[in-house]
Formats: sequence, structure tokens, C-alpha cells
Amino acid sequence: MPSRAPVPPVICYPVETLPRPDLPALRAACDGMTCVATHIAPPREAACFEVKAGQAFRITSIDGPQVGDLNLWNAHDLSERFYSGKTRALHGTHVTEGHQLWSSFPTLRPMVTITRDTLNWYRFDADGGGIHDVIGTRCDPYTHHLLSGQDYHHCCHSNLTRAVAEHLNLSLSEAECHVHDVLNVFMCTGFTRDTQQYFMKASPVQPGDFIEFFAEVDLLCALSACPGGDCSATHSSDEAKCYPLEITVYDLARAPDGWSAPQTNGYDRTHGI
Repeated sequence: MPSRAPVPPVICYPVETLPRPDLPALRAACDGMTCVATHIAPPREAACFEVKAGQAFRITSIDGPQVGDLNLWNAHDLSERFYSGKTRALHGTHVTEGHQLWSSFPTLRPMVTITRDTLNWYRFDADGGGIHDVIGTRCDPYTHHLLSGQDYHHCCHSNLTRAVAEHLNLSLSEAECHVHDVLNVFMCTGFTRDTQQYFMKASPVQPGDFIEFFAEVDLLCALSACPGGDCSATHSSDEAKCYPLEITVYDLARAPDGWSAPQTNGYDRTHGI
């Protein structure tokens, strides 16, 4: 009989062969960049914005501690969108400088590279909490109704749906099918040690903190300022104090040294046939 004693873990997806972004080159190209657009995600609402390949954008806390839910799509093909599960499998539960956000099958390529993160110092706390997670799905009215029996229309899922519908001139039902699992910007989360349940705690984000992304492809983006505020106590309600989030889009003075837009995944898609 094989032993059932605990055995060492094995990393599912070793990343030694994964192409690594040249972070110093990206940061150097971002130095001296010029603001070309500013957007605001109001409290308990969302904003859509577009970013061209080779541009950068920042999400900044401006008035008070606030977390956000970020969706990304290929601006020319909404079927290519941010794939939080594969990003998690490659980089871990929380992302920061040097990590990339990957797109869905069949393209599976980096959509953005995180170039700067003012909360990079936090890493993981004693509870296992970290910042900028790719494990939460987004607060949504369906789970809220399941657990409380109440309808609440300013969950991040609904905020993103309304923003996409308005930006693309779609019906709510047409827009909703494009909303997907998010990057939880500034959110502090983890899994409890005993029951391994998803938890949130007060984010350390303060006005002036930001996370900066370099766009690897042309992007349509949507950001919701979560109804949980800093997520210290509750979400999916009007109880938490909420603040806006600022999105700033930048032109770079020059393309990063050695950079070219990522190609789509090279798998031949024959699936053995």
C-alpha cells in the first residue's frame, strides 16, 4: 500500500521557462511619461476606459482607502479577456511588480505587465493576507441574494455590467456576459488557516497609493470602486464608507527597449485530431 503520510508539494506550473518582462526597461520607458486621459470610478460605481498597446495606466487611491475590481479585454475582440485563474496558477494568489495578467484561451498571452506598486512592501501578513488578489471573483448580486435574500444593485458585477453596457451601447444582458473574474486592486485577502475560507481585511491603501500597468495589447478596461470601501467589515451594502478611484492613462516618450507586442499562444489547436 502506498503511504498516505504527508508528502512534499510539487509546483504545478514551474515558470522557469516563462518569458520574463524586462522590468527595468519598462520602468525606464515610463519615466517622464505624459498623461493623456483621466477617468474616475465613483464610489459604488464603475468606469470604462481604453488603453493602447505601449501606453501605461495607473489606478490611484485619491480621497480615502478604497479597493477596486478590474476587468480587461482585448479592445478589438472581447472574447479575449483577463484570465484570473491562469494568472493565479502562474504567479500565485496575489500579484505585484513584474507579474503579468494573462488572457483567456486560445490566445493565452500577457495583457499587461505590472510596472510599479506602492503596496509591494506589504507582501503577506501573519494571517496570510496579501494585496491585489486573483482569487476573489467580484462581489455580485446573485451571491448576495443567495445569502441574504435581498437585491443589491451596486455589487461590482452590476457596476461593471452597467459601465460596459453604456460604453459599448449594449443591453444589460449583452454586457453582463462579458463581465468576468477580476483583479481585486488594493484588496487585502487570503484563506483562513483552519477552514481555508476566503477572507478580507482592512486594506492598507491610502490616498496617493497606486498600481501601474504597461499595456501589452490594445485594451478595453473597466474598474469598479467596490461597495466594500476598504473591505474592513462588509461588502455588497451601503454601510461601508466608499471613495472614488482615479485612472490615469499615459503616453510613453518611447517604446521600451526590446519590447514588441506579445504574439498569441502557439498551440496548434488540433486537440489530438
